[in-house]
Amino acid sequence: MANTETALKDAMTSIEGVIGVALVDYTSGMALGTLGGGKDLDLSVAAAGNTDVVRAKARTMEMLGLKDEIEDILITLGTQYHLIRLLRGHGKSGLFLYLALDRSRANLAMARHQLKSVENSLEV
Repeated sequence: MANTETALKDAMTSIEGVIGVALVDYTSGMALGTLGGGKDLDLSVAAAGNTDVVRAKARTMEMLGLKDEIEDILITLGTQYHLIRLLRGHGKSGLFLYLALDRSRANLAMARHQLKSVENSLEV
């Protein structure tokens, strides 16, 4: 099992095209850990903004009466993919992994698969 720092490093090194990664508490909107990013991608701002995305989708599902769980949310930009993966398991509820990818270098299917592996290894 990996701690937050190790899991984020694993995501940065094992997933092709990663720009930045964060572990986010969506009850507060705070990033519990970040790696990567830069002047063009403030991961703290992204954590707070994507918390709103997760909350809005959860409310919509509730209004629709959908009895299902969000696995991940994909936002496709012209040059980037943004992937939000809600975590499951003991001690992980209320958390998500946020991954920003360079679209020209990333393989989305592989990124989703590898992010799931990061999630499974993460111990919070």
